[in-house]
Amino acid sequence: MPRSGPFVLVSFHAHPDDEALLTGGTLARAAAEGHRVVLVVATDGEAGLAADDPGTGLGERRAAELDRSAAALGVARVVRLGHRDSGWPEPAPGPGRPFSEVGVEEVAAELAAVLRAEGADVLTTYDAAGGYGHPDHVHVHHVGARAAQLAGTPVVLEATVDRTLVERGLRLAQRVPGFVSDVTADRARAAFTPRRALTHRVDVRAHLGAKRAALRAHASQTETRGPQGWVRGLRGVGLLAALPGPVGRLVLGREWFVESGRVPGAALSDDVFASLRR
Repeated sequence: MPRSGPFVLVSFHAHPDDEALLTGGTLARAAAEGHRVVLVVATDGEAGLAADDPGTGLGERRAAELDRSAAALGVARVVRLGHRDSGWPEPAPGPGRPFSEVGVEEVAAELAAVLRAEGADVLTTYDAAGGYGHPDHVHVHHVGARAAQLAGTPVVLEATVDRTLVERGLRLAQRVPGFVSDVTADRARAAFTPRRALTHRVDVRAHLGAKRAALRAHASQTETRGPQGWVRGLRGVGLLAALPGPVGRLVLGREWFVESGRVPGAALSDDVFASLRR
């Protein structure tokens, strides 16, 4: 039976700041329209690069940044699964198994418990390539798909970016002095999703204030410093948060998804709940 809402949207991410980068506008829009938004994050991002040297407390700092980001987006609940950040491009040292090596069934059971408790209507994960290939992102894709099966969540949306725009944006960003990206030009050609495979392009321009606030909340991720403390360069979070008005609307004003099981069509949907309304 078609429904009119309100709906429950659960958004599953690998690290703090991923929610702002890939889905921030969509989460803010859903919350503003009266839907319940729940954020689940697999790790605290303790292996990430940082704008300064927080010592051993990067995970705690990023967890606090996640709370500020979630508040800016209107998220009703934040769930941290507490797995160890796998690191990138090399595995990060530390006790226990990194998230990318924890069995799919084990983590899927944890996520499915949240989906059932919330009565989730929609789950967002990542595309099959994990965006740009980070092993934790790839694992989110597999875990999310299995968790939705276990919980009976009807709609799974794989957060991604139009690959054509990634390549174009990376070329432009490389002209910015000091810009540092985890996505190389070669990797961009196989990263994210080709336009023909997309099902959703969500207009979030009315919610850019919330999305920018969420990006700014992740202050530890705006720049990268080298081993002696020198600034190595501006990272994607910092660059996107600093984009001026018209450019920001152009770059940040749309978010993209692939709906699992839905055949792409000529017209991209602007509604992440469209399949529930039919």
